[in-house]
Amino acid sequence: MIDPVATLADLVRRPSVNPMGRDVSGPEYLEGRVTDYLVQRFTAAGIPWARQQVAPGRDNVVARLEATVLDAPTILWDAHQDTVPAEGMTIDPFAPLVRDGRMYGRGACDVKGGMAAMLVAIDRLLESAGPRLATVVFSASVNEEFGFSGIKAVSRLWTTPPAEAPPSDNAARELVGGRPAAAIVAEPTGLDIVTAHKGAVRWRIRVHGRSCHGAFPDQGENAVHHAGRVILAIESLARELLARQPDHPCGPPTLNLGTIHGGMGVNLVPDLVVLEIERRVLPGESPVDARDEVIRRIAAATAGARVEHDPPFLESPGLSADTDRAEDGCTRLVDWLTAAARARRVTPRRIAARYGTNASTLAAAGVPSVVFGPGSIAQAHTSDEWIELEQVAVAADILAGLVASPPPKR
Repeated sequence: MIDPVATLADLVRRPSVNPMGRDVSGPEYLEGRVTDYLVQRFTAAGIPWARQQVAPGRDNVVARLEATVLDAPTILWDAHQDTVPAEGMTIDPFAPLVRDGRMYGRGACDVKGGMAAMLVAIDRLLESAGPRLATVVFSASVNEEFGFSGIKAVSRLWTTPPAEAPPSDNAARELVGGRPAAAIVAEPTGLDIVTAHKGAVRWRIRVHGRSCHGAFPDQGENAVHHAGRVILAIESLARELLARQPDHPCGPPTLNLGTIHGGMGVNLVPDLVVLEIERRVLPGESPVDARDEVIRRIAAATAGARVEHDPPFLESPGLSADTDRAEDGCTRLVDWLTAAARARRVTPRRIAARYGTNASTLAAAGVPSVVFGPGSIAQAHTSDEWIELEQVAVAADILAGLVASPPPKR
């Protein structure tokens, strides 16, 4: 069970594709196969676990490995179960292939490699005769790639009173046992430590028109024409944003139009166009204010058109260590993780990232959080996704070493 290659292969061959808000179904979609695998693995190892329902067919898994000393801190290790879709891949996405020291397959890099490292580290800690100087709570969260609903449910376990939470939280709440002292979120960082990254707000825009026969377009109202003005407004603001804080460590704020759907046929005037957009925010920047700016810019460009903005389906702040409390907690965690890495001849850099992760949600819930894991973000979501297997093994060693070594003194 403690072979990282076999563990990663087990995860890759179990599809857990996020439908990304689409109305699709099939054997490759949703996280259930990975969820069941984790439950079976923890049961076989005798590790306490609980499922936490987030949505129908989508359960977080929480497991707990106790420290062997008194008054030990609790560290949350989180890795998301879902992957992006597999359309357009140039390899078989769910047949793990090992070649030249790499494993290929959807999710191998993002983030099943990081999950495998955490699972192997837990197995090694369980089998080791040495002390465990921290309690590890492992969370395998769902829906990271689209909506962050899984990690929001995890944070609910210590931020929401039991009377206000769903009954399905009870077992997981008891297992977590309160707010963790710190968190490590698995993402492909090349074994560096991410302490700051962007957040995001994502929502749908509905542009309305009035349908009629294509032979008499003057009798209708073409929603695509209105949407064209929406698109130009988005494009203009997107260019402006690139010039704001271009030297920020996380890169400038960005705005992206991701999908457009509209029309029913070439001989019909379309009555609706739906667009999905994403505004990436810098640490400290308000997702609400960022979204409001986009809405105002679109309204100014579409006078007379009926344009509706759905509530965000994702709203996440950036990750930052701005407050004194977070800085102290993050600094101790970074020092602890760095010492564990150096013991294995790895010198991680403290870096910022342009992407977003579950760490910002945990930080907002009062848990000092960093991002760490094997693999490169350059291989995430690619048509031939792969990860260096040596990095998976080293990441497992570092994580196990962290728990086996004393935390920095306060």
